[in-house]
Amino acid sequence: MSGTTRITVTLPTEQVEALKGLTDNISGYVAEAVARRIRNELLGQYLDRYEEEHGAFTEAELAEADARLFGTEGSEERAAAA
Repeated sequence: MSGTTRITVTLPTEQVEALKGLTDNISGYVAEAVARRIRNELLGQYLDRYEEEHGAFTEAELAEADARLFGTEGSEERAAAA
């Protein structure tokens, strides 16, 4: 990370209590969660642009992606159904 900026964030009390039980570094925990959310948003935008250009992903492509990302069982059945 290239630097930090201090901000104030308001969270429900229950979430703050849960965070305190999970970590001693709430700022780090929240920063990691925000970074993950940003990556997911950017990936979603990229995939939307890709599909606009090339058409929707096929069931076989989705099954292959599932298998590569998650090693999911049933990917073969999904690919075979396509």
